[in-house]
Amino acid sequence: QVQLVESGGGLVQAGGSLRLSCVASGSIFSINAMGWYRQVPGKQRELVADIFSGARTNYADSVKGRFTISRDNAKNTVYLQMNSLKPEDTAVYYCNAEVVNTARALSISWGQGTQVTVSS
Repeated sequence: QVQLVESGGGLVQAGGSLRLSCVASGSIFSINAMGWYRQVPGKQRELVADIFSGARTNYADSVKGRFTISRDNAKNTVYLQMNSLKPEDTAVYYCNAEVVNTARALSISWGQGTQVTVSS
């Protein structure tokens, strides 16, 4: 079993910055990819950014140039640095990981979510 725990959400004014962190723990053999998604009430969860084991990254168009995803493989941790935040970035942010567990089975895990609120 794999657990993801996010931290770093909160309330910030427009133009400000926040840094989200997500730590994966449990029966991990390797992590193929980690990412961040977000969801607002009444809408589908959407990809914000993800990062693969070779450090290749992918961003939603709405956050390109403002958000940066990174990972520390030794700590099984992924980060999301969010700069120049806008009110439309307000959402619950979820961490996601594609994990190969110690039984060599592939699974997708989600964190519990962390609220990011950007005031205008």
